[in-house]
Amino acid sequence: MGFRSEVMAKQKTAFVCIECGAEYSKWQGQCSACKQWNSVQEVRLGAVSNKSSGAGRTGFAGALTQQVQDLSEISLEDLPRFSSTFSEFDRVLGGGLVPGSAILLGGHPGAGKSTLLLQTACKLAQLMKVLYVTGEESLQQVAMRAQRLGLPTQGLKMLAETSIEKLLAVAEVEKPQVLIVDSIQTMQLDDLQSAPGGVAQVRESAAYLTRFAKQTNTVLFLVGHVTKDGSLAGPKVLEHMIDASLLLEGDGDSRFRTLRGHKNRFGAVNELGVFAMLETGLKEVKNPSAIFLSRDEEPAAGSVVMATWEGTRPLLVEVQALVDESALGNPRRVAVGLDTNRLSLLLAVLHRHGGIFTGDQDVFVNVVGGVKVLETGADLAALMAIVSSLRNQPLSPELMIIGEVGLSGEIRPVPSGQERIREAAKHGFKRALVPKGNVPKEKPAGMEVIGVTRLSEALEAL
Repeated sequence: MGFRSEVMAKQKTAFVCIECGAEYSKWQGQCSACKQWNSVQEVRLGAVSNKSSGAGRTGFAGALTQQVQDLSEISLEDLPRFSSTFSEFDRVLGGGLVPGSAILLGGHPGAGKSTLLLQTACKLAQLMKVLYVTGEESLQQVAMRAQRLGLPTQGLKMLAETSIEKLLAVAEVEKPQVLIVDSIQTMQLDDLQSAPGGVAQVRESAAYLTRFAKQTNTVLFLVGHVTKDGSLAGPKVLEHMIDASLLLEGDGDSRFRTLRGHKNRFGAVNELGVFAMLETGLKEVKNPSAIFLSRDEEPAAGSVVMATWEGTRPLLVEVQALVDESALGNPRRVAVGLDTNRLSLLLAVLHRHGGIFTGDQDVFVNVVGGVKVLETGADLAALMAIVSSLRNQPLSPELMIIGEVGLSGEIRPVPSGQERIREAAKHGFKRALVPKGNVPKEKPAGMEVIGVTRLSEALEAL
């Protein structure tokens, strides 16, 4: 027993790179993983569980005795959920908030992360206990924003703190049902020597907050920053330890924001929620297809509508193409909202199996509204928009196109094709050019559905 106590009392240390999170047994000047100099720092492991730490005094970090259960005896009842007060937010979360879940919300500066969570916190505070912890702003700044947005502030508990030990001590006293930490990059553990925002601090802080949420059935929201390429800043293990990873996207000059789920243990991945940024904060958009279809009254060449599948619902978006004679030896291929590499592939298929040459043309393709189409169901629509722009022949504004294009020129079916066709019919489209495998047995009333199997057939149909 004495030997065990002596081993547990030892301070274990490790050397961690604050840039990439690589661990070493001893200090070295350059990290061999990311090649950064002077980025390896010594951190102490397991120090927070000592009796001298705040977390140890509060008692939440003590090991819980879990009973071993047989898999067949585990209850299969649905997890209890409650609404976030935003239906679009609930959609991305998979139906609402689950007690004990840890949710990471990321986004570029100014995207509206703090605004969305403050609106959610103020509304939930009228129904349950909510604790909002701010590490970046003062309490007065948060209060000014709430007043500017006209939010109900009665009942929302606020705390300005960056110490994890003090934060959790307050949380154990308040016992909130929802805990919001803005942001995880500003939090720090007193026993770690690295600066706030470093790999070690972010990893350990998130681990203690997530453990607290699981043991107390508290819904935990963590606000995270993103890097230049749009990925979440900090160690990759941060995304593994949380239950849901959401990304709020939107340009500063656009009034629309899209909330996309990149990971969700309680719902569908790649679910999309659409919000509009107004003077009173973020307002959810009930019918996102309508806002992305604000087209000109006069048809223009190079424009066509497609139905993409986002999570559990179809979304109608406009795909635009511009083909112009190139003055460069190497013509440009630019795609916004689509994969640029796939654009080059589609142009090669168009030349080989459609007989249309674009090797001396600059080709630009754009998805209107800032939507990112990550699926291959946009292949046929992009090619038809390119052909329309090249020939300067407008396509019918009542036409919707879906389909994946293969390397041999075949048109492959897309998932949930019938739901996409019904969504187009609901918005007044009269014609649909789709893969033959997606042609429904019962066509929507007043809509002509054209099924094609080859790229040449699609070109003839237009």
